[in-house]
Amino acid sequence: MHEYTSRVRVWGLTCPGFPEEVSRARRWTRDILRGSPLADDAALIVSELSTNALLHTSSGGERGSFHLALAVAPQVIALSVTDDGGGGAPKVEHQDQDAEHGRGLGMVSALAHRVVVQGANGGYTVTAELFVHPRRGDHSC
Repeated sequence: MHEYTSRVRVWGLTCPGFPEEVSRARRWTRDILRGSPLADDAALIVSELSTNALLHTSSGGERGSFHLALAVAPQVIALSVTDDGGGGAPKVEHQDQDAEHGRGLGMVSALAHRVVVQGANGGYTVTAELFVHPRRGDHSC
């Protein structure tokens, strides 16, 4: 390998804040990860994070948008969704089993090996990492 090339590949996509863009983000993720055993989990994570951005921040407003970043390295797939801000910090909420909302980030935390939230009121980025070959017992959030 050439000394100036990386084994990490990164893609980005900015979507307008329309609900139908969530399915576009999911398809985009599956297309990039085609053939990976983690493609379905990654698509579900992107769907949940994108939906949260639209429902809980200015991303779902008239001029809103959200940005996705997907990084693929030999040992990890990192999925990030950045919103337009205007909402509170994303957090896992523990809902009862009959609740219709509020479980998205909890599901992301259950699927991902690590979830990191960064940012402030100007916008948050939620990054979920899926380890390609996790070590036994290595599932932390």
